[in-house]
Formats: sequence, structure tokens, C-alpha cells
Amino acid sequence: MRELDGIIKNAGGSRPKLLLHSCCGPCSSSCIEFLTEYFDVSILWYNPNIYPLEEYNKRFDTLRELVEKMGLADKVKILGAPYRSEEYYNAVKGLENEPEGGARCAKCFRLRLMETAEIAKRQGFDYFCSTLTLSRHKDAVLINSLGEDIGKAVGVKWLPSDFKKRNGENRSIELCQMYGLYRQLYCGCEFSLRSREEHEGNNSRS
Repeated sequence: MRELDGIIKNAGGSRPKLLLHSCCGPCSSSCIEFLTEYFDVSILWYNPNIYPLEEYNKRFDTLRELVEKMGLADKVKILGAPYRSEEYYNAVKGLENEPEGGARCAKCFRLRLMETAEIAKRQGFDYFCSTLTLSRHKDAVLINSLGEDIGKAVGVKWLPSDFKKRNGENRSIELCQMYGLYRQLYCGCEFSLRSREEHEGNNSRS
């Protein structure tokens, strides 16, 4: 977070435009609370990995509920991408049996960050970023490396982060409880859902 602190300090009180990719409402909560102090934040909802469509819609509704309950509906714009699951399946083809946190997840991160960067570039944002680094189950080093490389390729600045630090993840849990938000039980994709179901099945038989 030191690099992020330096960017905020060097902004000299100005409010750069930031496009924040949201992976879900719960992870977005403490990120939005922090970032809106220093940036003009818009949120991108682009998560073609989420399965099934009903879950996708439920998580999107939760994000909009969060922004409303935080009193930021008039300040934070949400850009909602249509459900394009084929983009995810094409990106991870051949990696279906990879374990959680492996090569399939890296492809998924890249897909979502690339879309965020391209929109940020087209719409004149100063930075792009993602709430993905809030979860302890996500590799913040990998996400920041991908974001940096994609930002250089596209021509827009990546805002480095590790939002789980400084009590960020615990704060997100507090905010979810405060606002009564839906908290999902699996990462999002069909494969993570199957993995959870298999784990629960094994536990029930033991």
C-alpha cells in the first residue's frame, strides 16, 4: 500500500479519475470507502466468469445495493457490462481442471483487468484498479503484476493495491453486516462452485 500512499500524496489534493473493477459487492465495500476519499471513482461490473446467470445478477444487484446504502449513488457511477460468459470460457479453455488459484485464475484476472484497462483508456480515466486484491484467497502480487503490464500495453495507469492490508478485509465484513449484504459462498466460476460442492459432499460422507 506504500506505493498507493505515494500516489495519493503526490496528487496534492486533486482527485484523479479512477475506474475500479468490482469483483463483488462485499469486496468492493471497504475499497470504495477508502478510495472515494481520494479519487473520483467509477465502478466497472465485468465478471463473465460468474456462474450461473442468476448468481451474476444477484451479485450485481448486491453491488448496486451497496453503493446506494453507502450514500454514494449520486457520486459513484456504475458501468454494467452485459453477461458474456463465452469470453471467460474461451479464455480458460484447456484449464478447466486447474486447481483454484492456478493458471485458470490468472487467465480470469487478465481477462477482467484487460477489459477494465481498455474502458479506462477510452473514457479518459487517470487510473484503473480492481477490488480483487482485497481477498486473502487472491494473489495480490500476481494481480498487481498483471495490472501493471496491461496498463503499459493499453496506455493507462494501473493503481497498485493490496486492499486486504490495514484491516481492509475485516472492514469489508463489518460493512456487509452493517448493510445486510448478500455474501457469496464461492469465488464465482462454474469450476469453483463444483469444487465447493465436492468438498461439502466429502465432508458430509466423512
